[in-house]
Amino acid sequence: MGLLDGKVAVITGAGSGMAKAATKLFVAEGAEVVAGDISGAQEQTAAEVGAGVLPVHCDVTSEDDVAAMFEAAVAEFGKVDCVLNVAGIGLAAPLHKFPMEDYDKVMDVDLRGVFLGMKYGIPKLREAGGGAIVNWSSVGGLNASEVGMPTSVYNAAKAAVVSLTKSASSEYGRRGIRVNCLCPGFIETEIMGASGGANFPQMYEKASLGRAGKPEEVAEVAAFLCSDRASFVSGAIIPVDGGWSARLP
Repeated sequence: MGLLDGKVAVITGAGSGMAKAATKLFVAEGAEVVAGDISGAQEQTAAEVGAGVLPVHCDVTSEDDVAAMFEAAVAEFGKVDCVLNVAGIGLAAPLHKFPMEDYDKVMDVDLRGVFLGMKYGIPKLREAGGGAIVNWSSVGGLNASEVGMPTSVYNAAKAAVVSLTKSASSEYGRRGIRVNCLCPGFIETEIMGASGGANFPQMYEKASLGRAGKPEEVAEVAAFLCSDRASFVSGAIIPVDGGWSARLP
């Protein structure tokens, strides 16, 4: 018996990283998954997993795309029980030099994308009698970044996701919808390994555990939050960072 038997999840950013790991884990735990991504890589994720995954092209900044993704989920699987708003980008530059075009990109993907995932996911969860949403923030949404890492705009967007999560959990709790937020630390995804790992090798050792995290380790927490075992967990902001954010430096 799987942790998520009989559940249907919509996961954004499923072409890579933590969302791809979550797609694989959710299916292994008995769920059916709509794997949304803008890149086309969601097709490869679905091919790797096999049955139980519907790949959907989705630009999370597009209201029409997000609405269509949820309609596809109901058409294919009959309902939606879980929403994982994972898709995100990170662009870095000193605050006084940050291009407005990049500001708009970060805010659109990292905040607007989460907002739209909830806007169109919540009605489907209500139709199913309730469910769970897990939003992806970051340790950067809790604290300032490492000295020398110019990620103020990214951090601001991720901090807004924390606030949005708390508000949504309060607004929809009595309607049977639990909303929680994960704040990953340095995780060895394709993007972080290629950029953060190369440019800031010290990040691999920032966690109290002395290593970077694996995408699967974050996915496991999301699976628990979407399961019935987490039935009294809502409005929680959970660092998944190996103890990094618990320390002062």
